[in-house]
Amino acid sequence: MSEILFDEIPSLDLADFTSGDAERKAQFVKKLGEAYQNIGFIALRNHGLSDELTDKLYKATKEFFALPDEVKQKYENPELAGQRGYVGKGKEKAKGFNTGDLKEFYHVGQELSDIPDSDPIKKEYPENIFPEEVPGFKETTLEAYRKLEAAGKQVLRAIAIHLGLEEDYFDEKVKYGNSILRPIHYFPIEDPDSVPADAVRAAEHGDINLITLLMGASADGLQVLRRDGQWIPITALPEQVVVNVGDMLARLTNNKLKSTIHRVVNPPRELMHTSRYSIPFFMHPRSEMDLTCLESCIDERNPKAYPDATAGEYLNERLVELGLLKKA
Repeated sequence: MSEILFDEIPSLDLADFTSGDAERKAQFVKKLGEAYQNIGFIALRNHGLSDELTDKLYKATKEFFALPDEVKQKYENPELAGQRGYVGKGKEKAKGFNTGDLKEFYHVGQELSDIPDSDPIKKEYPENIFPEEVPGFKETTLEAYRKLEAAGKQVLRAIAIHLGLEEDYFDEKVKYGNSILRPIHYFPIEDPDSVPADAVRAAEHGDINLITLLMGASADGLQVLRRDGQWIPITALPEQVVVNVGDMLARLTNNKLKSTIHRVVNPPRELMHTSRYSIPFFMHPRSEMDLTCLESCIDERNPKAYPDATAGEYLNERLVELGLLKKA
């Protein structure tokens, strides 16, 4: 496949993949493969999230982050290493950075009541934490979680076909996976001189997981690093979600699929006093998934780049790097 330098991320329609039309499905897989082997990002429409649900989710998100810090901190449990509930301002830093990002966020994971007692994975997850001050937060976040998870499973099916695997290769690996919905608030900075000079909303990083589905943000700022070293802005239309490759998928495919570095830059100084909201869904597999590089992705020109690891082992390693988990 020839190398392509995209000026903007390709836009795809998930309805092409799920239409039942073999030609439309094959075209979707081809375009997805080209995008993920070159820039690692697409914009996706017909993903199953309604405008109404999106609006409700952003409303609940804004209501929660508007609460006083001492109220929000009731929902922060350091023992959970940020797995569930609130994570306070500046607590997370990107790999290789010492300064915390200018953000606060909330984590919603698998709802335990959805997982059968017979599945051992149920014991690995903590209970979700929901703020009682925001009616509808629980219902809305869980509905969005399920919709984005369903869309993510379809994208992974297309990825499997592109890689020459069985279409259902990922199905059992992500069933009740350790996925996270993360409403983020990039909080206002009234005095830009009061924060460290190198502090940004989200320093450059790659995502840990298999794929990320990102709902359209409330403001500009997201940029992706193209392979020629140029940062290009990513703007999803209101009816799209941005779907990008994470590091776990890059590992599995021995970097055939690109987990591209991205960042959220600060707005112009005169707009630092404004908020930005963003809601990514980090699609994780079950902890026991083997991330050993696929044999089909290893050859003389592309020798095996990563040691063998399970998804759980790799996640823990990365949480330590992010400052959310203390080293054992």
